[in-house]
Amino acid sequence: MVPAPRPAPSSKTAPAASTAPTTDDPTATTADPRDATSTASGDTPSTTSGDTPSTANGDSTAGAATAAIAAGADAGATVPVSSRRGRFRVPFAHAIRRLPPPRQAATRTRRAVADWSRRPSGRLILPGLLLLTLVATAGVAGAIVVPATARDAGPASGQPEPASSVPDAAQPAPGEPGLPVGASGAPTGTPSGMPGVGPGVAPVTGGRPADVLTAWAQQLSARLDVSPVALAAYGYAELVLKQTTPGCRLTWTTLAAIGKVESQHGRANTATLQPDGQASPKIVGPALNGQGGTLQITDTDRGEIDGDLIYDRAIGPMQFIPTTWREIGADADNNGVKDPNNIHDAALAAGNYLCKQGRDLTVAQDWWKAILSYNDVRPYAQDVFDTANEYGRRSRT
Repeated sequence: MVPAPRPAPSSKTAPAASTAPTTDDPTATTADPRDATSTASGDTPSTTSGDTPSTANGDSTAGAATAAIAAGADAGATVPVSSRRGRFRVPFAHAIRRLPPPRQAATRTRRAVADWSRRPSGRLILPGLLLLTLVATAGVAGAIVVPATARDAGPASGQPEPASSVPDAAQPAPGEPGLPVGASGAPTGTPSGMPGVGPGVAPVTGGRPADVLTAWAQQLSARLDVSPVALAAYGYAELVLKQTTPGCRLTWTTLAAIGKVESQHGRANTATLQPDGQASPKIVGPALNGQGGTLQITDTDRGEIDGDLIYDRAIGPMQFIPTTWREIGADADNNGVKDPNNIHDAALAAGNYLCKQGRDLTVAQDWWKAILSYNDVRPYAQDVFDTANEYGRRSRT
């Protein structure tokens, strides 16, 4: 008897692990339906004959039954049927492996920011963020660095040398505005060896009152490189102010320092001082037209004092402008004329101006305020300070 032909084997076989055992073989194990699911990493499960695997959420029991029928399994074979459909579960470790490497993530972030910065919104917001960051950084640095620097700052050094034999002057008050750096106080110095002068002594009658100081001025002239006429004018102004404004306590060294800085004691613009104290030719400053660092002051005297009908000009050895001279001018040589081109009149007028507002020029704050009211330029005031100290020192040697 010819045996019945066996069914041709199917070209598609199920994976070996999915073949269902027969009931006659008690030792066979039932395949776990979960073995037919795909792995979390997306790898295709291996097959014995290159078969296409079941889908991730397919029924593994159905696959096992199909394989059994294709293999000609006995009719009594049982195929386990699962009551639950398979689920796609991704292990945590595999999910972490899906994240991009740090370098690749940084590159993507940089490119995204660059693309955004080229858009209109990025062009508006990004500069604002940068500016806000700079301001915040500067604020934090200022809050930390400035207080630390202030605590570590010591007293200023390099103070000008005061005149010998004169007590140390008062120190400027902390935070006093307008005081040049390094100022230790008002320069002081008194005319030494002046004959017949002192508090309560009236000026001499007849001639120029400053003639009483001629001998004293001649002694100091060579040491200070100042003409005797100019020295006598400065010394006499101090003596007059001791009587008229005793609380001011102005010294001749301050007046001499201003005279040098302003006109080299009446020798600016090739001028010379005559024996009577007159500057010849007259010393006239540039027009105050607002150019070259000058103030703009239009004419106030119709040219009567400075000879300019358009702008005012500073005049004389002590360089007064017409409006100030009209207010403070003096007649120190008793000739009945207040002349800003005369060193005697100009020196006394300068002393009156410095002693205004009840200033005490032995107090540092008052001395600096007086000089800056004369010419509100810091380097100018420092130059006057240094020159006054030098005259005081050299007059005592």
